[in-house]
Amino acid sequence: MAIWSDLGAILSAFASQDSWEIRNALKSEAAWVIGAFATAAGGLLVLLLYRLIPLLDRHLERTIMVWSYLAIAFIIFWGVIDRFVFANQQPWSTTIPPLLFMIMTWFGAAFNVRLRTHLSFAEFRMIMPRWAQMACLFLDAALWFAFAVIVLVTTTRLTALSASNFQIVLGTDNVMQWWFLITAPLSFVALAARVFENLGDDIRNWRSNRPLIKPAVIGEDT
Repeated sequence: MAIWSDLGAILSAFASQDSWEIRNALKSEAAWVIGAFATAAGGLLVLLLYRLIPLLDRHLERTIMVWSYLAIAFIIFWGVIDRFVFANQQPWSTTIPPLLFMIMTWFGAAFNVRLRTHLSFAEFRMIMPRWAQMACLFLDAALWFAFAVIVLVTTTRLTALSASNFQIVLGTDNVMQWWFLITAPLSFVALAARVFENLGDDIRNWRSNRPLIKPAVIGEDT
């Protein structure tokens, strides 16, 4: 019965939108149950959004990655000019780029799950029997989903901790750290959507007797 009480406390805390209450509620083990449900439900919702808006399916993660990279490059470029030409330096010019880099890598992880370029061992798996290939693909999906749940729960706890302590980005006056940190659980919901999308493709390939494993190519269009 305790876990049901903890689940109710977590839902109540999120409904209150109070970061302190959310932080305390997420300390319980029930956070993993809520996290698993949120990852699955969120992933399926994002997948449905991809189906309704194919443009997002093709360009969401890569757009976030490119604009994050461009923002990093611009801040660093202007920082060099500002320092050596104008003898000035913005105090946030060394703290914002690492946060943008994390956003780029988090969404890049989801993008490369879709491309299957994360240690897929495609060459080895291609020589395996068809049933073993399918078993490996199911194992991939299970491991990626479990990883997404772990990251979602832990980073949500970190985000709530940051928000409850009113942590600001160093070098700024009113830019909150949690504005950046919250993109971590969001990006792994997007990763879960890619896991479900790949698994759907695998099942269709199995039923139609099409090849299950293909060589992974970084940058290949989806």
